[in-house]
Amino acid sequence: MGKLVLVISLVVLGLAITCNAATYMVGDNSGWDISTDLDTWAQGKKFVVGDLLLFQYSSSHSLEEVKKEDFDSCNTTNAARKFTNGNTTVPLTEPGTRYFVCGNQLHCLGGMKLQVNVEDNHANPPIGAPQAQPAGGTLTQPSSKSNNPASAIPTSAGFS
Repeated sequence: MGKLVLVISLVVLGLAITCNAATYMVGDNSGWDISTDLDTWAQGKKFVVGDLLLFQYSSSHSLEEVKKEDFDSCNTTNAARKFTNGNTTVPLTEPGTRYFVCGNQLHCLGGMKLQVNVEDNHANPPIGAPQAQPAGGTLTQPSSKSNNPASAIPTSAGFS
């Protein structure tokens, strides 16, 4: 019974650590629109696998996911995916760069396009978690003046 509780606790802890997905409303209150500065909107945001992009737009727009070459030239004839419903959620399912444009080429040329760099969501292991060791390696203790476990308590400035 004790092992079952331990396993369930570890699963819940693992989910809590990895379920940090965020939903981003593209363009915030302005939405997916020609008047929105999408480059500025994306700056400073860290997109990771598991996040969602929510595009909200009027019927005069559409959303197309394209390759880099088509993004750069605003070519909408080779879109990998096209959406026109005005309320599109795009899950970020793998690391890499994603490219989105408005299907109206003039709008795209006017700046209605978005490049999103998606990072892997591997979180740092929790403090005290076992670390992988190289094959044939030996475990070594870090050298310190004290073996006092209290000296390894994280602070806002890192480890003390």
